[in-house]
Amino acid sequence: MKSTKNRDSANGGRQDSNSETNEEENGELCPGFKDVDAFVKYGLGAVLSATKASAGLPQAGDEYDFYRSFPGFQEFCESQGDRLLHCMSQIMQHHGCRSHIRDQNKLTGLEERFDLVVDSNDVILERAGILLDEADGVNRSQQPVMPAGFQPPKIVVSSWNRKGPGSGSRSETFRLLHAKNVSRPQLKFKERIDNSNTPFIPKIFIKPNARKPLPTCKTSRERPEDLDVPAALADLIHQQRTQEHVDDMFAHPYQYELDHLSTQEKLLSKPEPQMYKPVAETKLSFIDSLEDLVALNEKLCKLSEFAVDLEHHSYRSFLGLTCLMQISTREEDFIIDTLELRSEMYILNEAFTDPSIVKVFHGADSDIEWLQRDFGLYVVNLFDTHQASRALNLARHSLDHLLKHFCSVDSDKRYQLADWRIRPLPDEMVQYARTDTHYLLYIYDCVRAQLLDFNHGQPGLLQSVWNKSKDISLKKYMKPIYTEESYLELQRKQKKSLNTQQLTAFRLLFAWRDKLARQEDESTGFVLPTHMMNKISEELPKEPQGIIACCNPVPPLVRQQVNELHLLVQQAREMPLLKVRKRDDVFPPEVMLFGPHDTSRVSESDLPHFSPDGKLDAHEMETKDAQKSPSVAQIKARQITESFQNPFRMYLPSKNVHVNENAKFDPSSKIFEISKRWKLQSVEQQQKEMEAKRKAKEEAKEQARKESAKSGGKKRERVDSEVGELTPKPSKKLMKSAEKPQKTEATPQESFKPFDYSQSDLKVFAVLDKCKFFLIFQQKFPKGQKNNFAAGNRSMSFLPGKSDRGFRHNWPKR
Repeated sequence: MKSTKNRDSANGGRQDSNSETNEEENGELCPGFKDVDAFVKYGLGAVLSATKASAGLPQAGDEYDFYRSFPGFQEFCESQGDRLLHCMSQIMQHHGCRSHIRDQNKLTGLEERFDLVVDSNDVILERAGILLDEADGVNRSQQPVMPAGFQPPKIVVSSWNRKGPGSGSRSETFRLLHAKNVSRPQLKFKERIDNSNTPFIPKIFIKPNARKPLPTCKTSRERPEDLDVPAALADLIHQQRTQEHVDDMFAHPYQYELDHLSTQEKLLSKPEPQMYKPVAETKLSFIDSLEDLVALNEKLCKLSEFAVDLEHHSYRSFLGLTCLMQISTREEDFIIDTLELRSEMYILNEAFTDPSIVKVFHGADSDIEWLQRDFGLYVVNLFDTHQASRALNLARHSLDHLLKHFCSVDSDKRYQLADWRIRPLPDEMVQYARTDTHYLLYIYDCVRAQLLDFNHGQPGLLQSVWNKSKDISLKKYMKPIYTEESYLELQRKQKKSLNTQQLTAFRLLFAWRDKLARQEDESTGFVLPTHMMNKISEELPKEPQGIIACCNPVPPLVRQQVNELHLLVQQAREMPLLKVRKRDDVFPPEVMLFGPHDTSRVSESDLPHFSPDGKLDAHEMETKDAQKSPSVAQIKARQITESFQNPFRMYLPSKNVHVNENAKFDPSSKIFEISKRWKLQSVEQQQKEMEAKRKAKEEAKEQARKESAKSGGKKRERVDSEVGELTPKPSKKLMKSAEKPQKTEATPQESFKPFDYSQSDLKVFAVLDKCKFFLIFQQKFPKGQKNNFAAGNRSMSFLPGKSDRGFRHNWPKR
């Protein structure tokens, strides 16, 4: 208590002795914590570690019941539960709440404990809200104050926003800046912002420092007849009117200049770092008029290098706004109000596209796109210190780390996410913006020297940084285009399984949010944040009040359009309730390879066939389950079947040619003609075979007649079964009747004469060509069946058993 009084007295009067001052500086917020930041950092780490540990606990259900059956696990759970309840009781006692959590009845204890926790959370959150309001300058006990936008900013002194003793001898405070009632700068723009769902057209209409002239479609800046349509549609209309078809309408205007840009020799040599001037001795100019901008452009054209940085705002605009541009030379610093000079910023293209002037950025990936989108500015001969930091393998690649590493300057990032639309800019924000580029040219000299030293004086590493910087300057801005499947990418990131109703609601809400954001020129996060959209899609409220309950705080546009949102949710609830499967489960990859990069042993038939709409073919879907994991024997059998050559292969198209199914039935197509020629040839061949059979049958009958005459009128049984003729199997009655005379009448040994096969026509056995044999082989050995090819030396030309090859209805179907 005594030390606390000493600290209070030191803060109030600041006129005590040196011992009291030292006691204030060395005082601790809590035992073991110097200030609030250290305590918050420790608490956040403890919460994160506890959350990760809780994720590894057994889940509720069979897994938890199984672990619960072990006495050791049960004792551990009870002991840890008692510790948690004790900690919660202490927190409740500290805030003056009821804390009898552990002394509850076993029957109703769970419900009572839950009610106590809910009540305590309400009290703690309410107290935290009151303290935040007081720190924000709002006192609820006093009379209502004016809106935040109409009152001057106040310096609020509190324990949570005071810098530690390491920053200086006296404690500094942060200034809270409000931007709730900032007027929309879009209303002052001369050119209307194009939020249409069309591709981005470069705004450039004058191309300074050009080695390749600008296309004629981009040289006319204004077309009064097309002012009411989007820029992309206006250019298309202009091309149709003038009968001009420009292929590079969406190309980078300085593509040719950047491709033919070569790094100067002096930029690849080791420089002597030129020390920066102190901030207090450097002149600062604020550019907010056209005359000052023209004078600045003339100064920049006379220099050999300058540093550039941008400040951006994206919450209250669909595409975003570039609010500020900082430019620093060796002698001066400039801050340009780009909101005021938005339509005149193209003047700086003369300096920005000059290949003899180096433009130094840090992390220019987004800056290049913002310059193209808002001003039509392009950069030639860019050097990105972020890429240089990555090439040097520094510990961190941020600008504040480079400032600390090379300049020993502690950067203040309090205003990094501030609302840069505020006008006039406070002095703190001006100083922050100035610091980003003031030291950048000195860092540019230092990293170039270190890149050469790092590579033993060879310019290879430095040249790679120049090349990467050139690739960044070649980037093109791409507008966000809405399609019917745009919601799938966002939904996939949520990693949640939704049914058809929830997925339909998510799709409709996504489309509504995108449409309204484009109309009102607001960001999608301002219209309806993603987590609120997920909540509405999962809950599917039946009433408008349920939609409001899913949003906390309620976005203004959601409150205005709540009835329209309710209709969308009702439309989603009318969908049939089905479970949506993931796309990876529906179409799994089924490419069987002998190695990860070996495709020489796999035929095209083994690869999955996809239709033009991205789905598997019907035949592939049917055989997908049967061919999930073919064995080695099945793969070998498939190779053997593919080794048979089709005799009609010369008439077939190559494998790489796709044959349309409709072309096979179109009389005007070549495929139809070839197939008809096959049919004609097969009919002609059948007629020849029938004629040969008929002649062979007649010769056999004539020869049988002669033999019967020689044998004294005795006829042999089954004379009609000649060579090459396939007859059905006789019935049992005929077989018995044929056996009886063989038993009673014995034929003499001398009367039997074997049939002379040399006189028969053996061409009848060539009915089965290789194509038909291949089909029969497929029927006998279907896919997935293990083929037994090692069964002795049996011939595979003729199959044992009943032969039905001669009947057309027994042929295997294609």
